[in-house]
Formats: sequence, structure tokens, C-alpha cells
Amino acid sequence: MELRQSSPDSRLLSQYRALFATCFPDATHLDEAYLAWLYEANPSGHVVGFDAWDGDVLAAHYVCVPAEAMLHGKPSRVLLSLNTATAPSYQGKGLFTKLANATYARGAELGFDAVYGVANANSTPGFVKKLGFELLTPLDAAVGVGRLPLVSIAAAREAAEFSRAWDQASLEWRSRNPARPYRLVRSGDRIGAEAATGRLGLKAWAELDDADPGAPRLPSPSLGLHLQLGLIPDAARTRRTGWMDVPDRFRTSPLNLIFKPLAVDTSTPRSGAIFFGQMDFDAF
Repeated sequence: MELRQSSPDSRLLSQYRALFATCFPDATHLDEAYLAWLYEANPSGHVVGFDAWDGDVLAAHYVCVPAEAMLHGKPSRVLLSLNTATAPSYQGKGLFTKLANATYARGAELGFDAVYGVANANSTPGFVKKLGFELLTPLDAAVGVGRLPLVSIAAAREAAEFSRAWDQASLEWRSRNPARPYRLVRSGDRIGAEAATGRLGLKAWAELDDADPGAPRLPSPSLGLHLQLGLIPDAARTRRTGWMDVPDRFRTSPLNLIFKPLAVDTSTPRSGAIFFGQMDFDAF
């Protein structure tokens, strides 16, 4: 078995698509247009990852997506753990662990400070026990109308030891997800982003910034309920009005934020000091 670095080369994208189709036949969004957008067009850089090859056969694949973040008050380069698949006939051979360790070693060589991800209940133990991640906290899930229950975006970012940092280029790229694009809207004095969830009358919702009075005119949010999956720093929370937690029985699986330092001087953020939302991972 040979390990090779993953690449956004169009010939490889077709093989990645075929592997995903075999492993996840219901994940129809994992087509070549989506993979080209995710693997190559990201202004923060091409994906970092490794493939396992058995001769000419792609046996397994794993990539992380580069991103900019604020970590303990400093600009940082991080990786988002995302796409992984192992062909059925090669499962149970420890290939994912080998690919992941090679990926994190390469990420450290490239100067990334940490890798983070959102894992479900089934995959979280493997990341923690086999790959050295720390389980920070389950994500909050809430539905409501209006603005999120936080003092301000500025207060949330100031209180956060970890948050994604979006500039115009990365925000435009993220909003153009060909599988499920986001739409920027103005909600009161804040700018938010919404996307379809596949459920009638329910939109995914994230808030990005306090609106600049000189910013371009944006449409209002869609009518109906908004769904927020994420975290608000404890110090930036305010009394919740118009929002309620989603009961556990309506959640398909708890989603856990996991984190692994890659640089020797990087420490793990506290669970109560994280500002995080749907735009920061691949929920919608």
C-alpha cells in the first residue's frame, strides 16, 4: 500500500468522486463540481491530505481544508478535518489512521497551528483515542427568529479563544458552495448568512458581523424559523428571546467539536470560549 498526497487534479477528483459514490451513495452532493470548489478554489489554499493506493486502485482518501482563524487572540492557520472514505474491501486495515497521521504531520510541516472538526457520536471516540484529538463540547442546536442571543459579534469575538476569521474572498468562496449556497442578509444591525436545510420553512443561520452602516444593501432574512448549530462564548451570551433549544429526541446525532494542536506552542481553547457556527464547518 502506497500513501500519496491528495491533489485537486481533475483526474484525481473523478476518482475521489467514484470512491465517495461507492462509500456514500446517498451523498449526491459529492460530485466533481463540489470537489473542485472545495479542494482547489479555496482562497486559503488547496486541501491537505493523503490517499492510499493499492497499485492503480484508490483504497482510501482523507483531506483537511485550510482556513484562517483567531486562536487565543492571534491570527492562525488551521485545518478543518473533513472528507474521508475507505473502499469497502479495504476497511478494517487501519488506513484512515495512517492517512490522518500523515496529514497532520504534513500540516505541521506547512505551518498550520491546529486541526479541528465536527464529529458525530460514532466517530468521536476514534478521533479522541486513536488520533489524539480533544473533545471540546457538543454543539448547541437551537431554532428561532431574529438575532442570536449574544451581546454583539464584536463581544463574541473578543471573548472567544477560537473563532474562524472570514475575509471578503473567503466569505464569497464559502457562500458559493455549489451543493448548498449561502445567502448574505441583513438582520437588524447584523449581517447574517442563511442556507437551505432541506426542511420546509427552516433555514440554516449564522451571524458573521455587526453590520457596517456603509455596507452594501442586503436583503432581509427569509420568513420562517432559523436553525443555529454552533457555540457562543459564555461571556458574550445574553438572555435568549425568540430562540429555543432543539430537544435531543429531534437531533439525529449529537455533533461534537474536536480539536488537535499541531504546533508545539498551540494550546486547546476552553469549551466556554468558542464562537462557532454553520459557516465554520460543513453542516449545510
